[in-house]
Amino acid sequence: MTTARIDEAAQSLIIAGTGQRPASALLVGPRARVEAHVTGGGKTWKASFPLEAGRWGGPVLPLPAGEYELRIDDVELDDLIVIPTMLPGVRVAVEGERVSIAAPIDPVYETPEGQSTLEERYVAQTGGTENAVFFESFYGRSVGCNPQAIDRELAARAPGVRRYWSVVDLSVAVPEGAVAVVEGSPEWWRARGAARLLVVNDWLRRRFARKPGQKVLQTWHGTPLKRLALHRPGFDPRRMAAVVKESRRWDVLLAQNPYSARILKKAYAFLGRPIWVEGYPRNDALVTGDAAAIRAALGIAEGERVLLYAPTWRDDRREMVDFIDPELLAEQADAVVLVRGHSRTLLQGRDHAGARVIDVTGYPETAQLLLAADALITDYSSVMFDFSVTGKPMYFLVPDLAHYRGELRGFYFDLAERAPGPLVSTQGELADALADPDHESTYQARYGAWKAQFNARDDGHAAQRVVDRILDQGFLTR
Repeated sequence: MTTARIDEAAQSLIIAGTGQRPASALLVGPRARVEAHVTGGGKTWKASFPLEAGRWGGPVLPLPAGEYELRIDDVELDDLIVIPTMLPGVRVAVEGERVSIAAPIDPVYETPEGQSTLEERYVAQTGGTENAVFFESFYGRSVGCNPQAIDRELAARAPGVRRYWSVVDLSVAVPEGAVAVVEGSPEWWRARGAARLLVVNDWLRRRFARKPGQKVLQTWHGTPLKRLALHRPGFDPRRMAAVVKESRRWDVLLAQNPYSARILKKAYAFLGRPIWVEGYPRNDALVTGDAAAIRAALGIAEGERVLLYAPTWRDDRREMVDFIDPELLAEQADAVVLVRGHSRTLLQGRDHAGARVIDVTGYPETAQLLLAADALITDYSSVMFDFSVTGKPMYFLVPDLAHYRGELRGFYFDLAERAPGPLVSTQGELADALADPDHESTYQARYGAWKAQFNARDDGHAAQRVVDRILDQGFLTR
């Protein structure tokens, strides 16, 4: 195959060949795939691969950056020709059967020298003067969680505020009226320095230089069961220094409940600065959202039982844990199984497939999935503290409990003693638990105590309270 590099932006990738046209042609990546439109045949044919797609009923957007594979039936790939066509939003390089898609950043800025130049320009920038918010959720890999809920409330009540969203590439859809800025681009650095308020749910990456008057609201992303930051097992001076350096960048920390406030304050040495205990804005949707609409967008038929499998990530592996066979579970439980990998496993592995299995790792908003599910299957993920807002059944598949608790992380409390659902070690035990007719009565008391401690402020109005504080304290003006 002829090698081609496209430094502009591409709308489609066209592969041309001779002879009988292929029956199918796919461009397959870890979290997206597109099918080509194949024309011609006999002497020559062309396969046109769109470099954009829509998922979950959302807008059509450029494909996620990453490595893709050309799969063309019964064709020798070395004999083909690449014909690029243009559209803003993505850069493409083709080498044999491999296709690399990159975010639309001028290559000059991707070099160490280019990034150093942008960093120094950012440091020298006056900044903090624009009535704007710089939002980032899970390092720009999605637009969701608490920042997204705050964005929606702020857009409704202070429409004059400019809203920037940090994204890894333009496959990440931003809310209506917001401005997408691709991480590492000149626009990203400028917006990060210009905005009066930064709203993030994880660590700030890259160089950070606070501007006069600039504030950082750290929403975090879950009530902790597993030990965090300074509380993690083992003494590591570099980690301790990094934790303290990071937490000093934050002006305000948001906590879902008083328990979280106590833990996060100590784990991040967040001393002498305010912690807002207001519930989680991302959980407002669990009170006010429409489950039927979300199920329809996912292609789930009315009346289906829906199970959501959402394990956390592991410090000792890159990919999502494989403790269940989702297709078998769908059969055992007579249900549709939604598989949700953690944000830290998004770039690894591939979407699960199978009868009545839907991989929703790339779905932007976890809260919508929780709303759509009839039951949650998790392990040590903080999603347990969000799903309990719904009052629906939870199951804990924890075959590595001893290893995780004793070696990897450790817990702040004994999950086995307080979990509002059964702890199981195998898929067989899980299937039996899912079929237990006495589940609700068995765990009713535990569930009630759990909600009282962790969900007292998750009442559907958390985003309103947080935005009240932002506006009342003058972080932004209407």
